[in-house]
Amino acid sequence: MPGVTATAPETRARAPLGRTTRGEPLPTAAERAVSPGSPEHPLTGWLASIAVAGLALFLRLWELGRPRSFSFDETYYAKDAWSMLHFGYVRDYTDKADERILAGRTTGSWADDPSMIVHPEVGKWMIAAGERVFGMDPFGWRVAAAVTGALMILVMIRLARRLTGSTMLGLLAGLLLCFDGLQLVLSRLALLDIFVAFWTLLAVHLLVMDRDSVRRRLARLRPDPPTSAFRPFLWWRPWLLASGVAWGLAIGTKWTPAYALAAFGLLAWAWMVGARRSFGVRGALWKSLIADALPMAVQLVGTAAVVYVASWGGWLANADAYEESLSSNQYTRFVSWDGTCNGTDMTGVRSDDQARWPTATEKDAKGLAEVTQSLRSLWYYHQDVYTFHTNFLSCSEHTYASDPAGWLLLNRPVGVDAQLDIKPGEQGCDAAPGSDCLRQVLLLGNPALWWGSLIALAAALVLWVGSRDWRYGVAVVGVASTWLPWLLYDDRPIFSFYAILTLPFLVLACVLVLGRLMGSGAPGPRRTWGVVVGGSFLILVMLAFAWFWPVWTDQLITKQEWLQRIWFERWI
Repeated sequence: MPGVTATAPETRARAPLGRTTRGEPLPTAAERAVSPGSPEHPLTGWLASIAVAGLALFLRLWELGRPRSFSFDETYYAKDAWSMLHFGYVRDYTDKADERILAGRTTGSWADDPSMIVHPEVGKWMIAAGERVFGMDPFGWRVAAAVTGALMILVMIRLARRLTGSTMLGLLAGLLLCFDGLQLVLSRLALLDIFVAFWTLLAVHLLVMDRDSVRRRLARLRPDPPTSAFRPFLWWRPWLLASGVAWGLAIGTKWTPAYALAAFGLLAWAWMVGARRSFGVRGALWKSLIADALPMAVQLVGTAAVVYVASWGGWLANADAYEESLSSNQYTRFVSWDGTCNGTDMTGVRSDDQARWPTATEKDAKGLAEVTQSLRSLWYYHQDVYTFHTNFLSCSEHTYASDPAGWLLLNRPVGVDAQLDIKPGEQGCDAAPGSDCLRQVLLLGNPALWWGSLIALAAALVLWVGSRDWRYGVAVVGVASTWLPWLLYDDRPIFSFYAILTLPFLVLACVLVLGRLMGSGAPGPRRTWGVVVGGSFLILVMLAFAWFWPVWTDQLITKQEWLQRIWFERWI
């Protein structure tokens, strides 16, 4: 157009992008890349973050040894961890092993043959670390979960602070996660889910750190004007490698973060495309595909794969025991499922000779060949585990199974432990005559947080699409990749506490939207109202936390007090 001078793409990184509503020039791409994430002093941010994490740790360690029993699936993971710690792999256990262990006797509780476990080993090794220090009792097998739950809150604070540039909003994110019931209870149980949630959140945080680091390097290294659209080549990205390690440990606890790895891997590459485009690269999409996609895949996915295989070290060191005892089992001999629930999952069963792992009948190799042979056995073992998850659980039923479509609405909590019919006068029960008391541990999220976060999630989706603010994408992609895949498996028993992986991203959506309400300008009516809304939301979450505390922590309450907290029949 006459009178308008076009701006070369190469100058975008150093040219003003426009002006704010106050008439001030917006920072350039290079200035945004090198600007600090938060104006507050780093020491202040770290001290405040550690203080909130310390509060979380105190709440999670409080009377951690109660109930003194194996609660829900603790009966598998606590014993598996002890077995791995002492034998190097998971052995089967004898009858009445639970009673013997709770009585303080661990000898004679395990058989000689390995046990068929259906989840990877990282989370069980973490449980084993607590048992190694504190012994084989409820506190010992739960303490690792408590520490990991507190560390997860620390990571939540640091991630939110990095995304928002505000220590206050980072602390708000940590407090919201700290006062959630699902996170609290899973941090007080020897289940695997708190470990997989921690590693997944840490992996995402490291990806965001890599994004910031890469943009700073592009701003510093890119020639002006650029001599090549493909340069600089960023072959060494330590934060990306660290994220790959965290992803490997997450998948090495449970397989489900594989979906999130795929989603965030694509998102991280999209960030690279955006970075090169913001620095004036024409055709940034296909040029980034060449310059960035393959190196990123190697450093992120390749590292995760190596770490995952390495996490099976105990299994690989004892592969001969598995080849001897488990190379022919009901999963190996499985032929196919006819898709109907007619009382059997199998349309046929192969004979033992037809279905043994090939490595079981091979002569034991030596040296490098032995490593290859063990890895092949591990692959056959994975095929059996996959068969278990995708076929043998189909059409099964469980009292606490729930439809994943309703998880974010808290449709069906899981009762992991209960002591009912405690009569007046027993254990201090002060119920009225004709009534009684009870204790319960209920895996239920904080309703104020979960229901409020759904509004924030919808707003985050609109803001991500409408304003193209990449930060909202972290929350939206996090929720989608950790929740939606479960809709594919609604024909088998699955449980609402699997949504612990989704919870941090719901919290992140809340904090980002509240930060948007507050604004980043000088104090004024908008900021005041934003602070009022955010503070009111936090107080509501804290009140709900106090209200549901008894049914999250096995406290003695009357039946009437229990009914006051069970708001829907489906919560029973």
